[in-house]
Amino acid sequence: MRTLHRRRETLPAMLLLAPFLAAFLLFFLVPALQTFWLSLTDSSLTRTSAFVGLANYVTLVQDPSFWAALGNTFYFSLLTVLPLTVLGLVMALLVDRFTRAGPWLQGAFFLPFVLPISVMTLIADWMLQPSSGVVNYLLGMQRAWFADVHWAMPMVAIGTIWWTVGFNMLMFLAGLRNIPRELYEAAALDGARGWALFRHITWPQLRPVAWTALVLQLIASLKIFGQTYIMTTGGPYNTTRVTLHYMYETAFTQSDAGYAAAIATAFVIVVVLLSLLQGAIARRLGGAK
Repeated sequence: MRTLHRRRETLPAMLLLAPFLAAFLLFFLVPALQTFWLSLTDSSLTRTSAFVGLANYVTLVQDPSFWAALGNTFYFSLLTVLPLTVLGLVMALLVDRFTRAGPWLQGAFFLPFVLPISVMTLIADWMLQPSSGVVNYLLGMQRAWFADVHWAMPMVAIGTIWWTVGFNMLMFLAGLRNIPRELYEAAALDGARGWALFRHITWPQLRPVAWTALVLQLIASLKIFGQTYIMTTGGPYNTTRVTLHYMYETAFTQSDAGYAAAIATAFVIVVVLLSLLQGAIARRLGGAK
């Protein structure tokens, strides 16, 4: 009877999971396996060639263009991940603090996030025009930001931060709204104010949200493609050509599908390892508190 009861409980769960499992197999696992198999061949976009084993990966390890693109990707992540998390937290605190203006602030902070990437890049390009841009007008200069090897990537990062910070703001705001107000009332009775409230109540309650935001932003920053492809086309001198941009050029410009698949596979491994490392650090720091 117990076995029959368990089967009756398991069947509805399996039926509910079936659509997700089918989609996962069809749209993720099967394409991933096909990409890995393609990386072991010398194929183009129009033909599948012979099996070459790990030859593409040996070439990848010795390819300076791949390492340069990977370095540009990490540089973009360094410029965006932490600022996006901190600014999202600050914006959420402002929205939560100013109750009357909160809805207006929330709308203003979140509005850029709903814009498509094409509109965001047009706005950024207009603001950073050398002769007629708002930024150069305010600074009293005529700098071609996207043509400068030192400033091109930071400008892409700033545009990305302005575009996507609203998502983090909503995450932190949801975390703030879930903190029991009784904790603040009890601390206020003990004389806690300002920074003490944030340090001992707000931040400990928001720490899981912060780590989640960091993980999501890390993965999103490593997957950057559209911003650099539209704003700078990888220039100047490939200083903004990121990993996915290099993979795209390898596949569709050089028609080397096998090598592009090897780039994709190696990059997925890098992203997974960094995500696992960040999760391990989060667990270690969380356990130390």
